[in-house]
Amino acid sequence: MHKKLEEIFVERSLFIAAISSSIIILFIIAFVFGEGLPAINEVGFFNFMFGTEWSPLRGFYGTLPMIIGSLYITGLSLLMAVPLSLCCAIFSAEIAPHRIRRILKPTLEALAGIPSVVYGFFGIIILVPLMREQFGGTGFSILTASIVLTVMILPTITSISEDAIKSVPLEYKEASFALGATHWQTIKNVLFPAALPGIITGTILGLARAIGETMAVIMVAGNVTLVPTSIFDPARALTANIALEMGYATGIHYSALFATGIILFFLTVALLAITNYIHYKKRVIIGGGYL
Repeated sequence: MHKKLEEIFVERSLFIAAISSSIIILFIIAFVFGEGLPAINEVGFFNFMFGTEWSPLRGFYGTLPMIIGSLYITGLSLLMAVPLSLCCAIFSAEIAPHRIRRILKPTLEALAGIPSVVYGFFGIIILVPLMREQFGGTGFSILTASIVLTVMILPTITSISEDAIKSVPLEYKEASFALGATHWQTIKNVLFPAALPGIITGTILGLARAIGETMAVIMVAGNVTLVPTSIFDPARALTANIALEMGYATGIHYSALFATGIILFFLTVALLAITNYIHYKKRVIIGGGYL
């Protein structure tokens, strides 16, 4: 009787926690939309989305430079982080000796816990002067921000990909060896395809961190509200735009920053929907479940 009451209490507590989380998220979304929609109505949807000039003092609220800047920085950081993370994950899960594995895993976990402002300082002190010397300009650019973000999201993608590779049933590996495949052929043709859904999940989490990162991007991206034409140009991300101007914004300017948050919300949802669709299509069904 006591155990049954305890079980009911735990179930109800978990249910209340889950419902509370959903209500809080819905409340935040409703608040952001309520504050941001007046600016979109006043400026006009197409002017707000596709306008190329952001100048609150002159009444211009075009967010296209920030949208392109966010996509550039996020896409480039993923392009660099995913191959590096997969190499680290495969090495750690399948190739590294046990002694190195015991060092590598906590090191990656420590990297994931470092505050983003520390990465930003690293970018300003080391990367920005290096970029200035090698490519000219100020050194504050999309490429600099993408490199900093690559380092930041690499531990997340690596850890989850490594766990996904390790979670592939041992019978798959043994069957591959029994058929005469080498270790590398087994990794390439058996372990990697079977672990792909988990790897995509890690990429999704890395993507979410990259597109939502604010402090490090503010410190190294340059924060110029112009449409970038190359990866060496400075840019301003949507998150940086909100953080930089919210402190002194009033009236329609204040509302426009919330509207920027609405764009960021839909951009994140769209990218997550695409990656989740790929995750669904690539899942491996085993018995009644899937990897």
